[in-house]
Amino acid sequence: MRERTAAKKLTIASLLTAVAVVGSLFSFPILGSRCAPVQHMVNLLCAVFLGPGYGLATAFAASFLRNLLGLGTPLAFPGSMVGALVCGLTYAKTHNLGATCVGEVFGTGILGGLAAWPIATLILGQTAAVYAYMGPFLVSTVGGSIIAGVVLFALKRSGGLGVMQTLVRR
Repeated sequence: MRERTAAKKLTIASLLTAVAVVGSLFSFPILGSRCAPVQHMVNLLCAVFLGPGYGLATAFAASFLRNLLGLGTPLAFPGSMVGALVCGLTYAKTHNLGATCVGEVFGTGILGGLAAWPIATLILGQTAAVYAYMGPFLVSTVGGSIIAGVVLFALKRSGGLGVMQTLVRR
């Protein structure tokens, strides 16, 4: 039974990774970073359906593939991964969709923005203030969080969220 659940989770994580990579085609540049709101939507979906570990792995895989394909920058790693971890942990502890959306925005926009600074300065050679990436990351994560929030709240209201979560865990 555990193997079946793991296979389902891995399949869903793979599909969400693909959605994040393809969704990065709809990104836009702001101050040296490529803002990809679909990644943040995926972070929230992973948090609710799969948990923080799968969310973190999905964010890493999507960032890695985006960089390999030239669709992202190394700044994708701290932006998506920190947000995925924070919103995944938030949902695991609270099971509150609103708090999870706020966790994604805080994790990506604030913590991920701060974590991007060493990568930008040491790896990319950009000169920027420590807080320079918080603004672009906040723009990206707020957009993705709103999209995911609308989808998740609609699923919750219709009863579909609980059904989908149960199907993933079986």
